[in-house]
Amino acid sequence: MAIDRIDVNVTSPGRNFVTVKVTTSDGIMGLGDGTLNGRELSVVSYLRDHVAPTLIGRDESQIESIWQYLYRSPYWRRGPVTMSAVSAIDMALWDIAAKKAGEPLYKLLGGASRSGLLTYAHASGTTIEKLNEAIHGYVEDGFRAVRIQAGVPGLDQIYGVHDAAPGGKYEYEPAGRATAGAGGTTMRPTEESWDTAAYLRHLPTVFAGVRDEFGTELRLLHDGHHRMTPIEAAKLAKSLEPYDPFWLEDCTPGEDQAVLRLVRQHSVTPLAIGEVFNSVYDYQTLITERLIDYVRSSATHAGGITGLRQIMSFAAIYGIRSGFHGPTDVSPVGMAANLHLGLAIHNFGIQEYMPHSESTLSVFRTSYRFEDGLLHPGDTPGLGVELDEEAAAKHDYQPAYLPVNRLRDGTVHDW
Repeated sequence: MAIDRIDVNVTSPGRNFVTVKVTTSDGIMGLGDGTLNGRELSVVSYLRDHVAPTLIGRDESQIESIWQYLYRSPYWRRGPVTMSAVSAIDMALWDIAAKKAGEPLYKLLGGASRSGLLTYAHASGTTIEKLNEAIHGYVEDGFRAVRIQAGVPGLDQIYGVHDAAPGGKYEYEPAGRATAGAGGTTMRPTEESWDTAAYLRHLPTVFAGVRDEFGTELRLLHDGHHRMTPIEAAKLAKSLEPYDPFWLEDCTPGEDQAVLRLVRQHSVTPLAIGEVFNSVYDYQTLITERLIDYVRSSATHAGGITGLRQIMSFAAIYGIRSGFHGPTDVSPVGMAANLHLGLAIHNFGIQEYMPHSESTLSVFRTSYRFEDGLLHPGDTPGLGVELDEEAAAKHDYQPAYLPVNRLRDGTVHDW
């Protein structure tokens, strides 16, 4: 059998998603996620214009060979656009293989290594009181781990911080729809102010307040969103140690991996990084020098099942675990891929879970489930996700971008 057709679907049920559908000559269809937040149409063009024409007629069962072909054949390797496209094709081929076998994908990856995946939720609040209210809701739902983000006194809207409606959950979508600029044609992200010194003073009090409310058993995580210098990150990691954080994520920009040596010298707080990485080569220094404890890449951006498994096999040698990226800018297709791989690998750590909106789930029908703090990909053959193309067609693409941070003096800063 062979690849007969490759279609690229763009839909925006609350946010933008890029989905690849690969159809074989015997009519088997597989889905893959190629969503790249804020740059979705770049991946669409790469897939339609440069990838799909080269794959028609190829044997869809040659997953490794096709992955290496897509990775090695272009002169320009790696990068988020290329690897998101590779990811989408790779997921779709694995989906097809598992459907042909009549098994859920994780059984083709070696079978289940655990009964379910420890999962963390996103809890946030503009005040510690509102944050604690949100955490209570998640604890009542069975979560055993939460990421905590809180407002900083003196700052207005901060990326990653949102008050839930009374009794509601975290449904904040940071990728805002673009608005017209002064000339009526320029599309710009929103801009938010930032003050690192105020943040460093305030965050330990947030952890203290949460620990006072919930005790020591609840696992607490925090995302720094790349906004600290190395010494600032070291200071924060050290100041959080008394509150036993599960991890401190993205404490410095990911481009300069060596700076995490300084953080390690000053603190034993576990570190996680990598959601903006897209290949195993991005992790060489971090893994071989054991500068991190958790890999934060996703199947959507790191080369699909094949690429992410490469990273985790390398990490396993050094005792480093997974913490796969799972927000709403990973579609339900990509989320399912994360779950199948996470269930199979030995060095699983924890899975991020930001549930998609009802609008999104009207387009993507999923079989994964959450019970008692654990996610499971389900036992439907393949990835276990279906795309309702008729529903998808009702949601046209709309430009949307993550916000930009500026320091008080106007300097552009990491988000």
